This record gives sequence, C-alpha cells and structure tokens, in this order.
Amino acid sequence: MSLSMMREEREESLTGLHVGVISFEQADAPPMAVLIWYDFDPKIGVWILTSKDSAKGRALEVAGRYTLVAQDEKPPAYRYVSVEGPVVETRPADHEHDSRPMARRYFGVELGDQYTDEGSDSESLVYVMRPERWRTVDYRKLGSA
Repeated sequence: MSLSMMREEREESLTGLHVGVISFEQADAPPMAVLIWYDFDPKIGVWILTSKDSAKGRALEVAGRYTLVAQDEKPPAYRYVSVEGPVVETRPADHEHDSRPMARRYFGVELGDQYTDEGSDSESLVYVMRPERWRTVDYRKLGSA
C-alpha cells in the first residue's frame, strides 16, 4: 500500500493551517531552514512574506527557489507535504492584500488585525513559488489498509 497522497489530498493538506518549514541554498553558507507562515492555492502556488533585507530575503534573491514542508503531527495521523520549485513572482507586500490575510490566516481576525496594524511590512516582499516536485506521506492510510 502506498502512503503517498493523491493530488487532491496533497493540495488539501497544503491548504490547511500549518506553520511551514522553508529551506533554500545559500551562496557561501550551509542551506538555511526556518519556520515561516505560508499560503497555498493550486492555481497560484505557494507564497510567503519576508523582509527583503532579512537573511531569508537576501538568500531567496540569490537562490531563486525554495522548498516548503508542512506537516500534521497528530498521532496516529502523521502526514506531510513537501513542495519544491522556482520563485515565479517577487513583489512588494501589500498591507491589505497580502499581510492582513496572512496574519488572519494564522491568528484569526481580531488578533490578525492587531498584529498587522502594529507591524510594519513596508520592506516585505511576497515570494510566490510554483511547485515542481511534491513529496508526501500520509500514515492515516495505514488504518484503512
């Protein structure tokens, strides 16, 4: 029995609310892997927001691609989705179109609005990645065997 997810399963899992782990190569250092908020739409891809002057932002500009892993750790239904691909769009983050929806996704409306209104995203960029490679495991399938 395969523990891999079908397309619909992996897209549904990646759309769920998870803190992702993003990783990418760095020019003169080991690969970087850090926790990050993300969002996903099958028609658009995966997108993240980060400061253009952060270590992530500088490394992403050079690497031009990243890997993102999202997992569900609840036993016995452990599962993960890993996607890797090129950055297909980089643009300044818009407060209302990008930052507020992302904060609401993770914090809910009230706390998300407070977080967004108190923070500054004037230097943040949106990095949209188009998944080329998917890796998935869903241990929930063991129970249905």
